[in-house]
Amino acid sequence: MLSLLLLVLAVYVAVCALVFFRQRSMIYYPQAFEGGTILTLGGGARVGVTLREQPGPGAVIYFGGNAEAVGYSLPELQAAFPGQTLYLMHYRGYGATPGEPTEAGLFADAQALYEHVRALHPQVTVVGRSLGSGIATRLASVKTVDRLVLLAPYDSMAGAASHHFPWLPVRLLLRDRYESVSYAAKVNAPTTIFAAERDEVIPRASSEALYRSFRPGLATFHVVSGVGHNDISLRSLQLH
Repeated sequence: MLSLLLLVLAVYVAVCALVFFRQRSMIYYPQAFEGGTILTLGGGARVGVTLREQPGPGAVIYFGGNAEAVGYSLPELQAAFPGQTLYLMHYRGYGATPGEPTEAGLFADAQALYEHVRALHPQVTVVGRSLGSGIATRLASVKTVDRLVLLAPYDSMAGAASHHFPWLPVRLLLRDRYESVSYAAKVNAPTTIFAAERDEVIPRASSEALYRSFRPGLATFHVVSGVGHNDISLRSLQLH
């Protein structure tokens, strides 16, 4: 019996070690995309974007999901935000953007892109989908934005991951934590949250916990009926 327990413990420790060292390959799924532009921004950051320019004061910065080639989301964003200049950020390692994705690296790129956009546009809306909701929420907590929009968001990466791996000490293992729940209370922008009714990736409780973390009256919460995590559409924005 002792030998069996030691074997089980050894296997469990080995799995934990594997998750710890391979976790970023489980979080990020870089996608190829042939279009886009590389911007050289403050501090020498080289950030890939899909850019659609429009006359006028308004701009939208979009942060996509972990397996999203954001350039393909351009038509939906154009429909949702007509007449506004669109900046869709390609994460490090995605499209032609150099580097490897990490939470610190993606947030640094997000801040650099924001400063570039704010210098050109007095009105900035930030949109984050799934993984990108963590970047968007944190950005809105430290920068002035006019509106924050979150699709299929989570309260924290650990909270969402724990739902799928309750037998792992996820909170101890994670390096990229995306603690949106810690940043939400610092957001001053009107915020709209969309949760997918049939989301199989982000538990509804996780999205609702994030919603409750915003200051009272600042955020609104909508459930998009009949859709899952991967087919919740940016067209939902046109209805609200």
